[in-house]
Amino acid sequence: MLGECHAHLMMDGINYKEAAVLHRDGVKEEVIRRHFQAWKDAGVTFVRDGGDALGVSRRARDLAEEYGIDYRTPLFAIHKKGHYGGIVGHAFGDLREYRELVLKAKREGADFIKIMISGIMNFSAFGVLTEEGLDPEEIREMIRIAHGEGMAVMAHGNGDRPAAAALEAGVDSLEHGNYLSRDTLNLLAESSAVWVPTLAPAGNLLGCGRFPEEEVKRILERQMGCVRYAFGQGARLGLGSDAGAYRVPHGQGLLDEYGYMLQAVGQDQEEPLKQRLRGSEIRIREIFHSSSRQK
Repeated sequence: MLGECHAHLMMDGINYKEAAVLHRDGVKEEVIRRHFQAWKDAGVTFVRDGGDALGVSRRARDLAEEYGIDYRTPLFAIHKKGHYGGIVGHAFGDLREYRELVLKAKREGADFIKIMISGIMNFSAFGVLTEEGLDPEEIREMIRIAHGEGMAVMAHGNGDRPAAAALEAGVDSLEHGNYLSRDTLNLLAESSAVWVPTLAPAGNLLGCGRFPEEEVKRILERQMGCVRYAFGQGARLGLGSDAGAYRVPHGQGLLDEYGYMLQAVGQDQEEPLKQRLRGSEIRIREIFHSSSRQK
């Protein structure tokens, strides 16, 4: 089985607030072990986490080897104060504070830096995000600072403008990337960045009744269309389900994600798709690690 290139071990696929409460008074090791077992049962041997503010992924890294899993984590994500990201990390007010968080992550053995540069999807309304992205120049500087410290950068980014800014700055992987334009998809294909489009969070909402069915369907179909185009242009596509998000369970979520990816590019492209995904996973394994934990 291919690796899980975008997961949130701190979340449970049901209710992220309740999942976080479990760890508020100390990390619950039994929860971590349950998720690792789910991945092991699904045949997953590589997991790249998105980090959290509670120390869950930090403890998970210590346990992963018991399950035969190569686990990478930024320890915590970094977001700007007043903007989306508090659920998974720590905030900065200005670029000086941002640099301090990068140095903290590096000092504590993070495998890479994760930055939050936009809001998330509003599944009730096609084309709408919970907030627009950060200023493009700020995004570029954030990536420059992290790269200057020798750290690969994983960017949570939706919307065309923040995604384009991140790609122009040489981001190493773009996560989600909903509502990208054809120009930005071309930029992606010309870059060395891996795009992890996380189709499962939308696809697995179909039929649940929580959001308007037609809106969710439009969101999924647009993202699948972008995946199809990017694949045809030769872009690096990574397999990551956003495991832990609502209705995206650990283990099974990755199988769901692969199904959506295959549906997007076409059944006749399964072998080329597998090769593309393997190549992207190899690249992630090569560059998303701390200098003290090279594999």
